[in-house]
Amino acid sequence: MQLVSRAVGDLTRRTGFPVAFGGLSRDDAIHVSAISGARTRYLEGLVVHPMRGLGGRAYVEKRPRLALDYRTARSITHDYDRAILGEGIATLFAVPVLVSGKPRGVIYCGSWGERRVGDVIARPAFQVAEELATELRVRDEVARRLETFTPSQLPAAAMPAAAREELRESYAELRSIAAGVDDDGLRQRLARVEQRLAALTHDEANPANTDIHLSPREIDVLARAALGETNSEIGETLGLREATVKSYLKSAMAKLDVSTRHAAVMQARRAGLLP
Repeated sequence: MQLVSRAVGDLTRRTGFPVAFGGLSRDDAIHVSAISGARTRYLEGLVVHPMRGLGGRAYVEKRPRLALDYRTARSITHDYDRAILGEGIATLFAVPVLVSGKPRGVIYCGSWGERRVGDVIARPAFQVAEELATELRVRDEVARRLETFTPSQLPAAAMPAAAREELRESYAELRSIAAGVDDDGLRQRLARVEQRLAALTHDEANPANTDIHLSPREIDVLARAALGETNSEIGETLGLREATVKSYLKSAMAKLDVSTRHAAVMQARRAGLLP
């Protein structure tokens, strides 16, 4: 998974530890899917079970675990000595990835010689774990909304007003989420979901004007305006200054050839740019 690979790469860069690896839980076990800086292939395919080894304890206890001298550590089981010692790791630091309080994986950083782990190491490791958890929460929200809104459940014709409004709120929220996502794959997936949601309410009697091209931020602002939010509220939601929101609205209205925000929203809907 690209998210784990990026997190593992960040671990080595931010902590200064030469080797890092990690993975998410699946079938009641942590499957290591990303490795950075390893000198051997011993860590490849590693599967860590709850309460086993350093990572298994960190996962179950929901807190970081440290083995300053992994070979002689007595507080953990040594089920994975072949992988860890085979790589030549002496000090190993394991940090659980917690999503809404539930463990979803573990990331590790290690050194080939014994090395102390203070705030300079621990703090960036915690930040990487939290950033990964945030990305996972976003993916969970995308999956939840995908399950909630599907073409078969919300036909374009005769869609109830309440369902239409909920769909528009979800569309605007997904646009807000996408704006803060770094993962290219996830952004593309979000874009496909947004297109599906917009298509659900498209009026086929009024064909879309394909010559209209709004910027992503102009669509973000119009999506929030469609919910009745003020410029100030839009700015707060999207992290923009109120003057910037006004600028995006003015630009969108010019492209849509209208003079009011309400007309801009209606025109954008007719063009298939908003649900």
